[in-house]
Amino acid sequence: MGYAERNTWAQVITSIIAAAVYAAVLVRRLRIQATHEVQWVQPMLWTIGATIVAAILLSIGIGIVAGMINSDTEHRADLRDLEIDRFGNRIGQAFLLAGSLGALILAMVRADWFWIGNTLFAGLFLFAVVGGIARLIAYRRGFQ
Repeated sequence: MGYAERNTWAQVITSIIAAAVYAAVLVRRLRIQATHEVQWVQPMLWTIGATIVAAILLSIGIGIVAGMINSDTEHRADLRDLEIDRFGNRIGQAFLLAGSLGALILAMVRADWFWIGNTLFAGLFLFAVVGGIARLIAYRRGFQ
């Protein structure tokens, strides 16, 4: 498993875990408060920050273990890695666009900020996870 693929695994794993924790926090708060009263900004910012830090740390940890197991593995991205990255980004961007358009429509109808912010967050989450899964599939099966 190459460097770029390890980073993709780290991104997908941490994104799924972080979004699940964020959703659990929101569901717990929504049980006792109305959406316009729920404090969602701070948990979302913590989730985004923690996801970035956790993905970096997990990638480093996987890299160390992989280096100890097989020190001959190439650590630079090659042309195939770059093409797979572009492929995954194209797939994921559809979800990013859908989340952005959804948030724009919610803003137009003057929906509560809770829904606008979480629609954008969902688009970012789906961009990371679906795009990452598309990259992982491309690494295993090819993408043509």
